[in-house]
Amino acid sequence: MIIRRTFEEQLSELQNDLLRLGRFVEEALDKSIDALVRQDLALAKQVVAEDDFADDMTTGIQTRTMQLLALQQPMARDLRFVGASMRITVDLERIGDHATAIAKVTRRLAGQSYFKPLVDVPRLGEMARQMVGDALRAFINHDTTLAYQVAGDDDAVDDLCDVLQRELMDKMREDPTLVEQATQLLLVARALERVGDHATNIVENIYYVETGVMRPLAREAHAEHKAAHKAAREEQEKRQQAGEEADGLSVRELEEKQLEHTTRRSPLHPDLPAIAEPLHEPLHEPDGHNPPPSGH
Repeated sequence: MIIRRTFEEQLSELQNDLLRLGRFVEEALDKSIDALVRQDLALAKQVVAEDDFADDMTTGIQTRTMQLLALQQPMARDLRFVGASMRITVDLERIGDHATAIAKVTRRLAGQSYFKPLVDVPRLGEMARQMVGDALRAFINHDTTLAYQVAGDDDAVDDLCDVLQRELMDKMREDPTLVEQATQLLLVARALERVGDHATNIVENIYYVETGVMRPLAREAHAEHKAAHKAAREEQEKRQQAGEEADGLSVRELEEKQLEHTTRRSPLHPDLPAIAEPLHEPLHEPDGHNPPPSGH
C-alpha cells in the first residue's frame, strides 16, 4: 500500500512538472509575439535567455519518466501516461524553441519600421497560443472532447498561415527592398504553424492516455473540414442556380423562393425553423460531427 501511494505521488509530481513546463512555454510564446509586435528588444532578449530553463526542465522530466518505467513497471493507464509524458515533453520543449526563434527575429528586425502594421501575425500567434492553452486544459481535466477540438483548430491555423505566406511573398515580388523583413516574418509564420502542429501532437497523446486508442485526430478533423467546405460550396452552387432560375419571377415569388431555399431547421429542435440566410451569402454549416465523449 505504501509502495502504491509513493508511485501515485511520483505520477502526480510528473504531471505537475509537465504542467509547469507547459505554462512556461505558453508564456514564452505570448512574450515572443508581444515583443515582435511592440518591437520590444528587452523582452525578446528575456525570452531567449529563459530558454535554457525549459531545456533543463525537459531533461529532468525525461529522466524521471525513465526511472518510473524502470523501477515501478507501470501498467494500463499509468503506463500510457508515463510513455505519453515523454512525447508530450518533447513537443512542449519544441514550442519553447519556436518562441525563442520568434524572439530572435525581433532582435534581427530591431530598428526597422514594419512595412505595414502587424495584424495577421499576432492573430496567428494568439490562435497558436490558444491551442497550447487548450491542450494543457485537456491534459489537466482528462478532457478528450477538448482534445478533439484542439486537433480541429489546427486547420484554422494552417489556413491563416497560408494566407500570410502568400501576402508576404507578394510583397517581396512587388518591392525587393522588403525581402529581408518579409523573409523574417515568413519564419515567424512558419514557427507559429509548427506550434499548432505540436499542440495537436499533445492532444493526440492525451486522447491515447485517456482511451487507450491512438487516433490521428488531426487527420480526421482535416478530412471533416474539407468535407464541410465541399458541402458548403455545393450548397452555394445550388443557391446560385436557384437564383438564376428565379429570374423573371415576381418580387413576391422571388422572396418566397429565397425563403424556401435558405430556411434551415434547428439541429436541436427539428420542428422549429432557424433564421433564414440571404441567398447570395455562402453557407457555413456545422459539419454535424459529434466529437468523441469526454474521457471521464
